[in-house]
Amino acid sequence: MQVIQVAAAVIFDKSGKIFLAKRANSAHQGGLWEFAGGKLEADESSEQALKRELLEELGISIIAANPFLSIQYDYPDKSISLAVFTVTDYRGEPWGKEGQETAWCAVKDLHKLAFPAANLQIVEKIQREYLSAD
Repeated sequence: MQVIQVAAAVIFDKSGKIFLAKRANSAHQGGLWEFAGGKLEADESSEQALKRELLEELGISIIAANPFLSIQYDYPDKSISLAVFTVTDYRGEPWGKEGQETAWCAVKDLHKLAFPAANLQIVEKIQREYLSAD
C-alpha cells in the first residue's frame, strides 16, 4: 500500500484555542474536522510542506513551528504518515481560503468534534499535555 506523507499543524491563538478546518464532504474522510496541512510534494521536507500548505489554505506565514507527534495510520484504502507540528506564532489571520469551514476550538472541547481516525492520537496528546497545564 502506498504511504502518503502529510504535514499537519496544531495552530494555537493567543488564548490557547486551536484552529480547525472541516474536510469537504466529497473528500476522503469528508465532513470531519482536521488540523490544517497537506501532502508533501516531491523533494519537500515536512516543514516546507507545512509552510506552503498553511499559506495556500489559510493565508498565514509560519514564524514558529515545533515537532509535536509522528503518526503512521492505515486506512482500508490508504496509509498516512503524519508529521504534526505545533504552530504558536504566525503572520496573518487564518481563514478558509479554499472555501472550507473553519473554527477555533478550546482544547477541552476537541473530543466533542468528529475527526478522521488518524487525527485521534493528535487530539488525545493535545488534551493530555495542554489540559493539565490549565
